[in-house]
Amino acid sequence: MPAEKAAAKAAHGPPAAPALAGRRVMVVGLGVSGRAAARLLHRLGAQLLLADARREAAKGLDVDGQVLIGDPAPGRLAGVELAVASPGVSPDAPLLRALDSAGVPVIGELELACRFISAPIVGVTGTNGKSTVTTLVGAMLKAAGHRVFVGGNLGTPLSEAAGAELDVAVVEVSSFQLERIETFRPRVAVLLNITEDHLDRHRSLEAYRRAKARLFMNQGAEDWAIVNRDDPLVWDLRSGLRARVLSFGARPAPAPAAWSEGQRVVLDDGRTRRQLSLAATRLVGIHASANAMAAAGAAMLLGVPAEIAQRCLESFVGLPHRMERFCRRDGVDFVDDSKATNVGAVVAALAALFGPVILLAGGRDKGGSYAPLCAAAKGKVRLAILFGEARETMQQALKGGAKTLLAQDLEEAVRSAWAAARPGDTVLLSPACSSFDQFIDYAERGRRFQELVASL
Repeated sequence: MPAEKAAAKAAHGPPAAPALAGRRVMVVGLGVSGRAAARLLHRLGAQLLLADARREAAKGLDVDGQVLIGDPAPGRLAGVELAVASPGVSPDAPLLRALDSAGVPVIGELELACRFISAPIVGVTGTNGKSTVTTLVGAMLKAAGHRVFVGGNLGTPLSEAAGAELDVAVVEVSSFQLERIETFRPRVAVLLNITEDHLDRHRSLEAYRRAKARLFMNQGAEDWAIVNRDDPLVWDLRSGLRARVLSFGARPAPAPAAWSEGQRVVLDDGRTRRQLSLAATRLVGIHASANAMAAAGAAMLLGVPAEIAQRCLESFVGLPHRMERFCRRDGVDFVDDSKATNVGAVVAALAALFGPVILLAGGRDKGGSYAPLCAAAKGKVRLAILFGEARETMQQALKGGAKTLLAQDLEEAVRSAWAAARPGDTVLLSPACSSFDQFIDYAERGRRFQELVASL
């Protein structure tokens, strides 16, 4: 593959960074991304208006600015020249609609940050696996000696890297973030897969796919798009891409391509063929080889030698709350897959497990269909214990696929699972829902699950 040095500044580079000193800029949403954007804007000398619908969101702010709680009166928008919206704020929010109507440009935190990043960017998106691939690409680049930022939707907002001396930025990108980009242009853009998710916001699978496809919209002929040829919703996008395409999938394909051969993955750029072994890795699930292909492909396109990519695959220990087998008690295994917030992730988790499963699932509905769970559970799930707001809807979808039991919350679900468990069973928390009915996020839900198991 081309040995492009990540340290070399991209020829196309970011657009000229706007001068924001003294300009009146509004930040909408004061979560992690909004606060990072506010800190960057503060460093740039902007006059800040900080808006959030929640009164408690203003606590602990570490920048100066006028704080607006709730929906500001139209007069409060006077003089605002730019707004930066956090990804968690719906495009239908009254304040964003008012800003749009007033002709105020509204961008996302990702778009703001990329205007102050001169290093090449690797952007990784997909319904499932993007955190794993982002982390792996970052590890491979760091092991090759590059100065690397790893973050985005994964945890640390890209705004934290603005102005830093970097060779490359590796960014996990969500569909919410992609809604508000204008110039964001990855040197390497990775789209892993698309299954139903976030339909409570995007309204349809096609709208969700269009949001994901925006990852490629600013790429040119010197950039790379890494796409999954085994996923029709991804592969059908290739005809509209201007970037060079590296495809990956289960079977051999014309170069540039990657595919799997038993416990190995093969990467072929048409000139050189490299092989990496998965035999010693701790990647789990049916997507393990696909994630390895995508990550190694992205790293090698930026000049990482195959031997370094191999070492990183072997040393990777996985991420918390993603098929994390954390405990065995009396012959019963407990697996924390709290990050499985959509049906596709749960189907993949069940396919990766052997033996009887007691499935703990539920939470807040995200608008997709639970129907695929029925087929995935049949013959694999001995008991599905369903909790949270979506439990009754999920119970209807699982009829004929598995015996079900309803629980009010995760604590009751864990107690019921332990009472029903037998040696050889796996108790799997893989919710297929968001956590927001009872928890701050999936990580809190996963930590609580592990605490409850420890207290049995």
